[in-house]
Amino acid sequence: MLIDTHCHLDAAEFDADRPEVAAHALRAGVTAIVIPAVERANFGVVRDLARRTAGGAYALGIHPLYVERAGEGDLQALREAVQQALDDPRFVAIGEIGLDFFVPEIAAGAPRERQEHFYAAQLALAAEFGLPVLLHVRKSQDILLKHLRRHGRIGGIAHAFNGSAQQAQAFVDLGFALGMGGAMTYERALQIRRHATDVALEHLVLETDAPDIPPAWLHPPDRRNRPGELARIADTLATLRGLTPEQVARATSANALRVLPRLAGVVGLTPA
Repeated sequence: MLIDTHCHLDAAEFDADRPEVAAHALRAGVTAIVIPAVERANFGVVRDLARRTAGGAYALGIHPLYVERAGEGDLQALREAVQQALDDPRFVAIGEIGLDFFVPEIAAGAPRERQEHFYAAQLALAAEFGLPVLLHVRKSQDILLKHLRRHGRIGGIAHAFNGSAQQAQAFVDLGFALGMGGAMTYERALQIRRHATDVALEHLVLETDAPDIPPAWLHPPDRRNRPGELARIADTLATLRGLTPEQVARATSANALRVLPRLAGVVGLTPA
């Protein structure tokens, strides 16, 4: 069993062949796919797509790169959507939320403060409802941690993690697993590969971030990542750690179910 803990299956890149992409993932052994929202406009989209997908699950949140076009009404809409989703077995987390201080036009001045405002509000929502979070982490690890420490152990997944060893341990101490995906498959990604080998296996989960972060074996003209690539991503992690692919699949799936407890009810669900 493999679990893709972060896949934007709703993205426009999949409009032409989305059912085939999902079927390919299932054939590759991916039994669950978590589809995070990024803004109010796709809350219903990810919910409905998860329900149509075998093993589909979803998270609800406002991504840091979308907060410039969001308002307080969007936070209220998120609260209402979360309240309505609590009885839905396919709803597993608040996400994708976080901070992005990498993109130049976002990283300076008021936009950073706006990101922090939306991040803090969504963390408070997660804490209120006892839900884990899917964190977007880009050049923002310490500020993310500062806010997290105000809420104890919310837990969840630090998606596409690429911080220091000390920052990795800080997230682990707060109940997070680190997401390992396509970036790990590049030999030059030395820091990510160190995390893949040095962090205890019990704190790692697998992800694709499809259609983004394509693994090393995808070449132009089609660099589109797909959830079915997770099997080879798992093989890479197995090679780095000197384990079998089966050991990695078993451990990372157990980790995903631990940090996203509601996901246990999703594994193996057929489309609605």
